[in-house]
Amino acid sequence: MPKQRITKEMVVDAAFGIARSEGMEQVLVKNIAKKIGCSVQPIYSYCENMEGLRREVVDKTCGFIQEYVAAHLDCGDLFRSTGRAYIQLAKEEPHLFRIFILHRREGVSSLEELYRSETNPHMAQEIARQLNICEKQARWLHLHMLIYTIGIGTIFSMTTPGISPEEIYRQQEEAYEAFLKQILANPCKDTERDCG
Repeated sequence: MPKQRITKEMVVDAAFGIARSEGMEQVLVKNIAKKIGCSVQPIYSYCENMEGLRREVVDKTCGFIQEYVAAHLDCGDLFRSTGRAYIQLAKEEPHLFRIFILHRREGVSSLEELYRSETNPHMAQEIARQLNICEKQARWLHLHMLIYTIGIGTIFSMTTPGISPEEIYRQQEEAYEAFLKQILANPCKDTERDCG
């Protein structure tokens, strides 16, 4: 029987599988080799260092999360369904959620930069259209809900035996209503509708 040829893709996939089921702290050369069924030598030949491999796992995690959220969106209520999708992700994939939340974000020195790096640029336009508010207000609402959802999602993913999703969704909805009420109390002026 010929020896299996180990590829870099196999190494990254194995590392991602370990991170997904056990957490990033278990992404170790010996665990990857065991999962693939090989010695540690092929792993070292593809990984200059574990930090580089972990970055690839983070990239794969971010791609997975984008696909997950997109698959759980309700086109009739994009904003709320996005928040719910992240909470559902925290429940179903707690290790990947933590990797996504805790990975280092280079070049981010303000909440505005975080917002631009973490969100779909068209979401604020859609929120503004659905709620009949200006884009500046929509970005403000979206940023605040992003911060809130990340926080409550992190709590949700770290509790045992776990807070019920219904309780989390209720809290999320209450935060949304409070933020929206604050926005609606200070409506855009007509000259600010596009809020460039």
